[in-house]
Amino acid sequence: MQNWITLLTEFKSKQIPVALITVTKCLGSTPCVVGSRMIVTKDKHIHGTIGGGKLEYKAIDEAIIALKENRIIESNYTLGPEFEQCCGGKVEFIIEPMNQSPELFLFGAGHIGVEICKLLVDTPFKINLIDSRENWFKNIEFDKSITTHQTSETDFKTFKEAVKWGSNSYILVLTHNHAIDFDIITMALQNETKFLGLIGSKTKKVRFNNMLIKEMNIPEGMTNVVCPIGIDIGGDTPKEIAISVVAQLLQTHYKNE
Repeated sequence: MQNWITLLTEFKSKQIPVALITVTKCLGSTPCVVGSRMIVTKDKHIHGTIGGGKLEYKAIDEAIIALKENRIIESNYTLGPEFEQCCGGKVEFIIEPMNQSPELFLFGAGHIGVEICKLLVDTPFKINLIDSRENWFKNIEFDKSITTHQTSETDFKTFKEAVKWGSNSYILVLTHNHAIDFDIITMALQNETKFLGLIGSKTKKVRFNNMLIKEMNIPEGMTNVVCPIGIDIGGDTPKEIAISVVAQLLQTHYKNE
């Protein structure tokens, strides 16, 4: 495929998720050569080719899985009757999903929230720190990679608009107000996320669970919410709690790779 580096650069600049398929081995008679490449988008638009036919259809289907699960896939196929081809060769290829970095939306720029954001700098995560308190970010210094959002407690719409929902969306709720926590959790449960976590005690979890079921008609309650957040490593200072939470986020991200 010609100009595939240019194409990948364009997709990256527009943050369009794509899967890059690269042929890594060819044995016998095959319709492609080592180094053949093809780019596949989520809506199955393709750029380039790895030989066409059923082999390419199979690769496209696997590329969609790689994008959906955000993981690298290695495959190999023998080109026999199943592929309506008689060449009998074998093709191996790797599929790499791209432009699907995990993105954290952290509600609550308190001591723990700020420490979490600092620790996540230089990791795969894009970081968004959100707070509704007026002028709250004025005197806090952040790394330039961290994006801050000033929302409004009285305009609930601003909470929803601050988040890019989807399979790469990680939500942490650590605000200064339990009522706001509950509103954000309710909102998040009605949208797609990869990880949804709430800071708080087991008592808070039970209370929110009952409210979600009885008041918000969400039958699963807190089943899909991680609460308390963080890996149990001990320590109760803001930085120690932040370390435990960051470890949990990274564990969730890397377990599918």
